[in-house]
Amino acid sequence: MVELHTHQIDTVFHALSDATRRQMLRELADGERTVGQLAEPYAMSLAAASKHIKVLENAGLVRREIQGRTHLCHLDPGPLATAHEWIAFYERFWSGRLDALERLLTEADARKADKETAKGLPAAWRKTKLESKLGEDR
Repeated sequence: MVELHTHQIDTVFHALSDATRRQMLRELADGERTVGQLAEPYAMSLAAASKHIKVLENAGLVRREIQGRTHLCHLDPGPLATAHEWIAFYERFWSGRLDALERLLTEADARKADKETAKGLPAAWRKTKLESKLGEDR
């Protein structure tokens, strides 16, 4: 079962729970960024950006490389695989329910189309159509 990595999953989901950190990860997916570059779109201080990056580092999603006074951040997507595995386990429940919903909606659309079609037919044809429909259900 997926629960073997509980602490790692918890720290990954905690890191992903903040929109700023999710956007930082998206930026890092395009390549390395400095702390300043990651902070810039949010008009936040370098200290505030560094706190967000620290959360991402604790989750193992970001590696920070220090070159002199510059801190370069790199995406490490490995821990996302564990989170993905956890989500995929529950996907089968969503998929089954969504498939059932799709069937119900398709049936409702078909019934609505049948009613609309029947309204435009002469009375004798409507009766014949209804009888043929009842014959299909048997």
